[in-house]
Amino acid sequence: MNTVEVKCVSKWFDRRDGDQLEVLRKIDFDVPSQAIVALLGASGCGKSTLLNIIAGLIKPDRGAILLDGVSSADFRNWRSMTYMFQEDRLLPWRTAAQNVAFGLEAESLPQAERRRRACETLSLVGLEGFEDVYPHELSGGMRSRVALARSLVTEPTILLMDEPFSKLDPSIRAQMHAEVLRLAALRKMTVIFVTHDVEEAIVLADYVVVLHPRPGRVGETRRIELPYPRDPLSADVAEEVRNLRLSLAGARPVPC
Repeated sequence: MNTVEVKCVSKWFDRRDGDQLEVLRKIDFDVPSQAIVALLGASGCGKSTLLNIIAGLIKPDRGAILLDGVSSADFRNWRSMTYMFQEDRLLPWRTAAQNVAFGLEAESLPQAERRRRACETLSLVGLEGFEDVYPHELSGGMRSRVALARSLVTEPTILLMDEPFSKLDPSIRAQMHAEVLRLAALRKMTVIFVTHDVEEAIVLADYVVVLHPRPGRVGETRRIELPYPRDPLSADVAEEVRNLRLSLAGARPVPC
């Protein structure tokens, strides 16, 4: 199983003036096993904060996260979840293979085994032959593939991504979208990703959770019924994009 349930989650942050800033209010939705879910909304609606709460990096002030039916407070299998950040965060003094193997170092595996698994995962994302290349020698798209490989090398069942492709040009971003879809199906992963790009949400997601500021709250949870692959230039995708933009502009919050 690799389900995620967000149960009426609210979050406040302390301000320097002594007041509290309400960031999230009663966020409630479920992520089925092996689904791809987009958290969509404008900047400042709490998307990244919510993803960090799901990842266990931040505790909610109210509500709970259930991972495979277990409260995140009691969940123990955190290695089954990985996080791909907006920046690739590659270590410049490490080769591609060494960057990918970094996530395995906590497991006390022999160096040869870490190297084998890192090279195998780089091959999986189309970077065979680039194992010993340093980050500064790679293009932006290739660096994103290394970051994706680093997220996959531990063989997660849940992959979290925080706008990982926002800095790529459109053609490279489209390639990465196809890669995520292929790998999610191959590895049978559940994927939750943050985006403010409506088209990206439609192209990738089975479900889109629309968040409205401020504070962040669920305006709509929409099932995207279009078959894969989804052509961004098709009339069906364009219609879904139009409907989601209308939702972003005016949907009412869903009561918890």
